[in-house]
Amino acid sequence: MSSKFSLAIENFRESDLFWSFKHSPIAILALCVTIVLMFSALFAQLIAPFNPYDLASLDLMDAHMPPSFSEGGDSRFWLGTDDQGRDLFSTIIYGLRLSLKIGMISVILSLVLGVTLGLISGFVGGRLDAFIMRVCDIMLSFPAILIALLIDGIARASLSQQMHDELAEPVLILAIMLSGWVQYARTVRGQTLVEKQKDYVSAAKLIGASTLRILFKHLMPNVMSSVLVLATVHVGTAVITEATLSFLGVGVPPTTPSLGTLIRVGNEFLFSGEWWITIFPGLALVALVLSVNLLGDWLRDALNPKLR
Repeated sequence: MSSKFSLAIENFRESDLFWSFKHSPIAILALCVTIVLMFSALFAQLIAPFNPYDLASLDLMDAHMPPSFSEGGDSRFWLGTDDQGRDLFSTIIYGLRLSLKIGMISVILSLVLGVTLGLISGFVGGRLDAFIMRVCDIMLSFPAILIALLIDGIARASLSQQMHDELAEPVLILAIMLSGWVQYARTVRGQTLVEKQKDYVSAAKLIGASTLRILFKHLMPNVMSSVLVLATVHVGTAVITEATLSFLGVGVPPTTPSLGTLIRVGNEFLFSGEWWITIFPGLALVALVLSVNLLGDWLRDALNPKLR
């Protein structure tokens, strides 16, 4: 097992993808920033000085404190505190965890649904293809935020406030997933229409391979390069969508640490001079989305055979 792993590492080092990565300073910097942010979010309980979920440890007397390097700041709170007295540095780290969790899960579900429907649509064709594509056209006519607001409104109307707060994360994931699967379906469908005309698909049919085996064993590996690029960029879009919904007040509850809620709360106090509540979460959000998008751009160029 170890020899196979070592061989895989060696093959990767000799690949064009690794060569392209080594010669792209922007990709290296973006990957480093992404790893630092993801590591901080994953091990938030070990890195964060305070736990913003522990309401018993909060003190309203500590609210609206400026950063420790500013006049009137407290050395306990490096980036200051928010309106609830929570340490802003700790809240940002936990907010990154929440944003990445919602973004990653929604992207994975969107990818699974979109790739499956795209393969079926492109391979089967006919009325099923026309139906799936018309559904895609309808979904594309609505902005992602509008779809998310609609789903959240339905959830608020059908659930109690307490149950809605408890199910806020699944509702956000469902909303982002339903607005994001279309681009995967359309991309995979277009590539499947090309791939199914090739000889290896005809050979698989001749030896009696089932439709499912042809779809997921033969066709899917040949369309995944574009899907990976889409998924990388979609993570940044999903994080932005979650932050936007939380900023609008229809995302996670205000007591839940989130970059969107911090920016919304800080916006209310921005003109009173308490800039840190908005600026620092905003910078964290920009750093995360920008680094992920830069990785997606590099991956798109690296996997494009026309640019080699």
